Amino acid sequence: MARKTNLILIGIDSLRADHMSLYGYPRLTTPHIDKYAARGCVFENNFSPHIPTTPGYGSMFTGMDCFGMDVVALRHQGGLDPKLTTLAEILGGGGYSTSCVGFSGNPASRGFQKYIDFEGWGSREQGRSPKAENLNNVTIPELKRLAGEKKPFFLFMRHMDPHSPYLPPLPYERIFYDGNELDKKNRSMDPVWKFKPFCDYFASWLPTGCTDKDYVIAQYDGAVAYMDACIASIFTSIQELGIEEDTLVVIDSDHGETLHDHDCYYDHHGLYECTLHIPLAFVMPGRIPAGKRFSETTQMKDITPTILDVLGVESKIKFDGRSLVPLMDGGARTPEPEFYITECTWMRKHGWRTPQWKLIHALEPDFHFKPEVELYDIVKDPGENCNLAKKEPAVVAMLEARLQAWIKKREKETGRPNPMYTNLNWHGKGCGPFKTSRQAYEGMHIGSPKAAKGLQARELQTQRGAKKL
Repeated sequence: MARKTNLILIGIDSLRADHMSLYGYPRLTTPHIDKYAARGCVFENNFSPHIPTTPGYGSMFTGMDCFGMDVVALRHQGGLDPKLTTLAEILGGGGYSTSCVGFSGNPASRGFQKYIDFEGWGSREQGRSPKAENLNNVTIPELKRLAGEKKPFFLFMRHMDPHSPYLPPLPYERIFYDGNELDKKNRSMDPVWKFKPFCDYFASWLPTGCTDKDYVIAQYDGAVAYMDACIASIFTSIQELGIEEDTLVVIDSDHGETLHDHDCYYDHHGLYECTLHIPLAFVMPGRIPAGKRFSETTQMKDITPTILDVLGVESKIKFDGRSLVPLMDGGARTPEPEFYITECTWMRKHGWRTPQWKLIHALEPDFHFKPEVELYDIVKDPGENCNLAKKEPAVVAMLEARLQAWIKKREKETGRPNPMYTNLNWHGKGCGPFKTSRQAYEGMHIGSPKAAKGLQARELQTQRGAKKL
């Protein structure tokens, strides 16, 4: 009997598609991923509708939308609903060895048999941060161990290089920048240093006196390029182990990143395209056709059904997402061009996205003092810089009606209220919804990379069958 297909899932935190050369970015940030993905299928309009990490990866691992998994917040309270079954649990129950690198303790990572940690953060005091090399140091030995077993395996790795702090090792620090980041005539960083909630955090890892936003963006791009070079080592190991034709490799992200966009500096909040639009690629020689790119809209919830379809693993679960295999095999798939979007990172908002329009509706005041309703024509204004909410009230009403109809439909199907309405301690402050933007502005603060890491990571407590190394 032929051995079952292995699965390697490369999840890259905070990687926006439009800063990858894979998606046409002019800087050569992902040459190794570009070359590898060309051997399979690339999806050009893939979205993470539920921001940030916990609901993003929660949707990916369960095949559900936010209603189906009942998760919307980064700081989700408690674990996943016991009625949900994760991809790791499905494969583990089907005889797979399952290992998770760099994502222990998060509710979305439930069900792996083995958890391995690595240092994926860093600070200016520690110097340049070799996050991807740290990951390789623990991942490649684990990959070799798994490949040496008779059982099929599922290996998930969570890369952290595009996540702030952006501290790529030399020479990647200046590979995309030859200016003077301390030029006092440059005032582009002034609003960043004036933003009280994050300014202390930025000061902990950016150069003292940094004045040029382009330097910071170059650090992000440099971190992506550095990580890409390190991921090449993973690709090499797959080849050297002789498991290429027996292994499905999937590359994606949990969400994108806001750099100097929309006043949401160097983070991943805001329901803008830079945060929602993420990469997705499937590679498996002999099974996944090579050199194909698809423009159809896809979402995180489609990934688990697709993986199970490729692996030939049957499940009785009724996923919210749908397999992409029909497209990859040259067939048709009913499109889903418009969809519900949510965020509970540093702001609690939801909205509706169509091929032309983006509606963003704040459910409570945010710390950027933004208007309650934002409307963008993403065809004419892809940068989402001109809020048309006041000029186009009929469009706002139409989109709001579609949004509310979808909520009503999904609430009826799941038998529970929209989690955006019930998860009121999404910020972890214990005060319920913010009443004013000033309250949010004064109440939310990150002081250091250690503090930021603490907001994303939980102590591993009740992971079933977990072994933390």
